Amino acid sequence: MSNVKAETVANKKSNFKASTQKFGGFMAGMIIPNIGAILAWGIITMFVIPTGWTPNEKLAVMVGPMIKWLIPILVGFTGGRLVHGIRGGVVGAIATCGIIVGADIPMILGGMIMGPLGGWIIKKFDQLVEGKIRTGFEMLVDTFSAGILGALISIFAFLVAEPVVTAISTTLGSFAEAVTAAGLLPLIAIVIEPGKILFLNNAINFGVLGPLGIQQVTEMGKSVFFLLESNPGPGMGILMAYCIFGKGAARQSAPGAAIIHFLGGIHEVYFPYILMKPILILAAIGGGISANFTFVLLNAGLVATPSPGSIFAQMAMSPKGGHLPVLAGIVVGGIVSFLIASVILKRDKSMGEMDQDSLALAKNLTAMMKAESKGQQISNASAPALNTNVPKMIIFACEAGMGSSAMGESILKKKIKEAGLAIEVKHSAVNAVPADTEVIFTQESLAGRAAQVAPNAEIVTVKNFLEQTAYDEYLSRFKK
Repeated sequence: MSNVKAETVANKKSNFKASTQKFGGFMAGMIIPNIGAILAWGIITMFVIPTGWTPNEKLAVMVGPMIKWLIPILVGFTGGRLVHGIRGGVVGAIATCGIIVGADIPMILGGMIMGPLGGWIIKKFDQLVEGKIRTGFEMLVDTFSAGILGALISIFAFLVAEPVVTAISTTLGSFAEAVTAAGLLPLIAIVIEPGKILFLNNAINFGVLGPLGIQQVTEMGKSVFFLLESNPGPGMGILMAYCIFGKGAARQSAPGAAIIHFLGGIHEVYFPYILMKPILILAAIGGGISANFTFVLLNAGLVATPSPGSIFAQMAMSPKGGHLPVLAGIVVGGIVSFLIASVILKRDKSMGEMDQDSLALAKNLTAMMKAESKGQQISNASAPALNTNVPKMIIFACEAGMGSSAMGESILKKKIKEAGLAIEVKHSAVNAVPADTEVIFTQESLAGRAAQVAPNAEIVTVKNFLEQTAYDEYLSRFKK
């Protein structure tokens, strides 16, 4: 009975984690496709505002309309489209216009609320009338339903939602300012760093810190909130510690991961190194707190979200005279996390490399058998799978469907070409994986969500994208 209860609790925790990641992924999915627009606004702001690199009164008039209208509407359209395609996107954009009118602050949060709501309402209407429209009247109903519902939702947004969202945004902004003034902002790393390791990094950065940062930029010309999650310093310190004090495959792959993380800005590559030894989260937290303290002390800030979070993006988004404070925080965070991680790795004598590999294999096989008993096909690239039918397509999925999945897709494509196989590979956000997908490659912590999205797919989990043997062992099943 106790085992049954324990398994029930574990399943609830797993479902909660998957649901949290799914919600976070949806939030990030509204912002990430529009990062180009946010960066464009940030670049214009950085150059033309009175405190910018090249102040220009005429061009500065572009700053306000872009942040008040363009970006919130893009976010609202994207949110509605995620719910119900282009049709949902159009109604979501109409609804977002309603919440923008009359607001004195950028309505990024308003777009993230009204966009999906508009998409959901038109989706429910379409489901309600499906199969009930007379032939020849489909286009008429589609057009007028979107117009009428869009108008009603827009009015609701203007009269009801806008005051509520404004109050929420103002409260969050005041709270953030109070935390900063009290000197407590560095401690936010206690929440951010573990959240990143659970692949909530995009949700934290784009769904929470991003809107706060944009609002602060409109008032101060820069914001420290853009640095709190995107700082590559703590992750770099941990990877450098693995380069010097790590063992086996982890030590061999750490240099490549460090280059991709620091220069390429794909932070997900260092997450597996912490998941292999969870106590290393202390190094990430220590580095994050130290970096944030340095940012606050030196009044550091960026003009827009650096995406990806590479050192190049950090420097590019730094305002005039702001490069040294940003760089100082990154360096301090890296040094502190390196020192803490070095102590942990040097003192680690619990098991040898071969024992670690054996234990990992045993855990993978146990997870496979447990998943198969529940009707899921979850395997691991380090263990041979039973299915030897060559798939037509493999989807490489990550949280946002950009950095880490694109990198995994590139590696897997190269391996497939070398093996002489005709398998198409694409990358995708885990929430957007087609339900009929045959094979999904993803990180271990996202396997549960992948199984929910595509219940009949074989899910191959990869601990480390740079571990070449993982791809070779998966493809070896198809070799004669």
